[in-house]
Amino acid sequence: MKTYEIYTTDSFNKLFNTLDKDEQNWIKKIKLQLEEFVTGKPLQFNWFREKKYLNKRLYFLVDKERKKILFISFASKKEQQKIIDFIIANKNEFWDYLRSF
Repeated sequence: MKTYEIYTTDSFNKLFNTLDKDEQNWIKKIKLQLEEFVTGKPLQFNWFREKKYLNKRLYFLVDKERKKILFISFASKKEQQKIIDFIIANKNEFWDYLRSF
């Protein structure tokens, strides 16, 4: 039974289409898993998490109150800090976007 609804940003959708099939399949599997229950490593805040796949990370926000998740990015470990800083700096915009659904 689905508990959470999963949403994506436009930039995530564009990125997803450029990934290889294994990465796309892994993200689809994680999406199904997250619809049931929230997992992933919290990043500085309980609402900001990542899931690891080989040398890459899937970054997402979790709105437990509204039962919504927003996929934001999927990138290599090398880009991790830049992405974390960007998401935290723009968290209000991401929250507004997620809550618009």
